[in-house]
Amino acid sequence: MRKIAIIGDRFMLPEVFRAKIEEACGDNLDIRTHETAWPDEPMQFGDPALGLDKVKEYFGDPDEVVDFIGDGEIFVTQLSPLSEAMMRRLPALKLVAVSRGGPINIDMAAAKTHGITVVNVPGRNASAVAEFAIGAILAETRLIRVGHEALRKGEWRGDLYRADRTGRELNEMTVGVIGYGNIGTKVVRLLRAFGCRILVTDPYVQLSADDRNGGVELVALDELLSRSDVITLHPRVTEETRGMIGKETIARMKPGVTLVNTARGPLVDYDALYDALVSGHIASAMLETFAVEPVPADWPLLQLPNVTLTPHIAGASVRTVTYAAEQAAEEVRRYIAGLPPVNPC
Repeated sequence: MRKIAIIGDRFMLPEVFRAKIEEACGDNLDIRTHETAWPDEPMQFGDPALGLDKVKEYFGDPDEVVDFIGDGEIFVTQLSPLSEAMMRRLPALKLVAVSRGGPINIDMAAAKTHGITVVNVPGRNASAVAEFAIGAILAETRLIRVGHEALRKGEWRGDLYRADRTGRELNEMTVGVIGYGNIGTKVVRLLRAFGCRILVTDPYVQLSADDRNGGVELVALDELLSRSDVITLHPRVTEETRGMIGKETIARMKPGVTLVNTARGPLVDYDALYDALVSGHIASAMLETFAVEPVPADWPLLQLPNVTLTPHIAGASVRTVTYAAEQAAEEVRRYIAGLPPVNPC
């Protein structure tokens, strides 16, 4: 009987993992589950003192994780860390299924050394994030946030109906999409329904035939910056993209642009963004992810009236939970059946 250890949390519920695995593999399994307190308690980040310098964005005590996995052959999780020192204490472990887009809570080099197969769920929340990005764009360009905040303070902003103050429709604007991966492609597909002009920049991909035929343009970053009324970020964080929205790139943006970041905080130089928002060069911004999370209570951007902020929730949806659990369960089924994984890391 295969021994499976599941550590879920209050988003990726362990009972959903279990149900999907039993649905895919039958009930002739020895499954144990545990639920952690994330996201009600914050994530942790690589701690050399705990031997976790090769992992990041994890949740859980290493000793408790090892004790729970025990003699398990298969480990299913979202956020639990696995370091090289932990793997040495888990000789029975052969498969780790991480229900997120990247296994950044796992020391991948150590996993290869120990002969542990690691799989993940790329694009698990792509639809959720894409929908959120569209909502963010509309909230900024149609002044939804501005009107809401005024009403909460008892102020009726009838002046927002004035021609010189009211919002703009997407069908008259140019939207620049930086990054054309799992999320960026979905954002483009949704944007096309609004009739806006769409620019895409991504040096590593080509547009789909459908997007090309639909009038989407693949352009260089400088052209996207200078032409876009709205810019939405969807690249991975790499050495090339870290801090890519900074003083120089902001200066090349069209005055009055709206910036949306539902990707990753390190893409943005927040000091430069603050200056651009204060000056009005960037008219407004919607920020969903941050370089430091949670953000400090005295963070200057929290004080600006032309910024919408949300606590890194774009990828959170009920469908993300069930989809990620289904994909992890399929990887477990294939492992048990002696088949190669669909998404090896």
